[in-house]
Amino acid sequence: MKAKFGPAGNSLSFKQGKNVNLLDYLNSFGLLAYEYQCGMGVRISNEKAEEFGNSLKGISISIHAPYYISLSSIYEEKRLKSIDYILKTARVAKSMGATRVVVHSGSCMGLNRKDALSFSINTLKNAIVALKMEGLEDILICPETMGKINQLGDLFEVLELCKISENLIPCIDFGHLNARTFGGLKSKTDYLKVLTAIENELGFNRLKFFHVHFSKVEYTLKGGEKKHLTFEDCKYGPNWEPLAELIAKKSLSPTVICESAGTQAEDARKMQGVYESFLNDF
Repeated sequence: MKAKFGPAGNSLSFKQGKNVNLLDYLNSFGLLAYEYQCGMGVRISNEKAEEFGNSLKGISISIHAPYYISLSSIYEEKRLKSIDYILKTARVAKSMGATRVVVHSGSCMGLNRKDALSFSINTLKNAIVALKMEGLEDILICPETMGKINQLGDLFEVLELCKISENLIPCIDFGHLNARTFGGLKSKTDYLKVLTAIENELGFNRLKFFHVHFSKVEYTLKGGEKKHLTFEDCKYGPNWEPLAELIAKKSLSPTVICESAGTQAEDARKMQGVYESFLNDF
């Protein structure tokens, strides 16, 4: 089984097209994945979600849950609301035929990182219980690595969250990791350390099928992530080639979602091409 590639939402070229069918558009790029965006809230009904899923037959769909989820909030009400947002997203995912929901952990909000992580673990445990009670345990929740220094979600915090349940797989956003380490992903060795950490902490199976976000991200030396860029960027990185080679060499089968700014589909196709060129070597 090979890696699958696709965009996070719709590229500018799709939005500017006239009478363009999304499935035909994805097929024109040879892409087999798509991440539906609920970052600003779950604004699609279950009925419309089912229609949307039926229109993308053959495409692996994931959904990004609302950005304002805060598993680590010091306020119980916000943590309970965050569980509800995860449930709402998972219900839509079920109707859509999506299998993965990407979730942010939240910020540290003045807490030390250990206490913030403890809040997040407890909230996520309760969310897993709630999902099972609704028969949604087949929806995989994907805690995402974050790009800003004050956000919870460095690599090992995400891996700790994923230890709660086999139904949690990491969403490793390599652009975010590069931003929060101020350009720390440069060589194949840098990427290998990330993959090795996933395998050591969660086992090979979750490494094999992990979720990937990838884009080039501008960052500052004070706060980390500033904004997402396109593959035309030559300054900030990270570069895709070393990771593509490792994914091919280790026979991994992740879902790879490109989050470039406006050129998601175009850059996802470039990523897929590089990956497939390495497949021929192994």
